[in-house]
Amino acid sequence: MAIKNATLTQPLIFHSDQGIQYASQRFTNLLKSYNGLVKQSMSRKGNCWDNAVAESFFKSLKVEWVYWHKYKLRSQAELSIFQWIETWYNTRRRHSYLGNRTIKEFEIDMYNQKLAA
Repeated sequence: MAIKNATLTQPLIFHSDQGIQYASQRFTNLLKSYNGLVKQSMSRKGNCWDNAVAESFFKSLKVEWVYWHKYKLRSQAELSIFQWIETWYNTRRRHSYLGNRTIKEFEIDMYNQKLAA
């Protein structure tokens, strides 16, 4: 989605654990097919701190959204989660790590800093 929804000017880092779905040749070849635009990063075995940002995101997703909904179809879950990310998490939810700004505000500030430089 990041590749489809944004113009990448720098490599994107795809960070995950060492699960078979991320370590498989099929998946690693998919990432390589983006000609260096996506770099894979995996946590070290048994080290949850390597993946702390992703773990925090998924905890928020589950506690704030998924546990409150019942889905009969995978497509319902996908749409619901997409809507939560795009209409709440990225645009209205404030993040202390980003100076109590939303992700969207942080992105705009970074873009404006690049323009000013």
